[in-house]
Amino acid sequence: MTHRTPHGSGAKGPDELRQQLERTRHRLGDTVSQLMGKTDMSDRALTRAADLRDKAGAMTVQLRESAGHAVHAVQDAGHAVERHTPEPVRSLARSAKRHTGSLLAAGAGAALAAAGVLRRRQHH
Repeated sequence: MTHRTPHGSGAKGPDELRQQLERTRHRLGDTVSQLMGKTDMSDRALTRAADLRDKAGAMTVQLRESAGHAVHAVQDAGHAVERHTPEPVRSLARSAKRHTGSLLAAGAGAALAAAGVLRRRQHH
């Protein structure tokens, strides 16, 4: 009776069959090792991704806290400047703020007039 291997070559006796089985076990062991290595790499990649997610979350919290502190610092500085600015200057700033469009139009008109004067001087 001749035994057949998956590759279609028959063993010629018990010794050859044992050798074929040993080679098949060796190949199977290599395959299992490769699969374990791939699984280990996948596990490491998943662990690394989780670590990066955690770090990103912590950095987001820190950035929000820092931004909140910066906003408060700017507000405090603005209040300090306002407290130390003389009333006439504050009044002028409030008036300028209310009439921003008019001031911009007046500034643009003055700039055009100055450009016209300069142009006339260059041509004479």
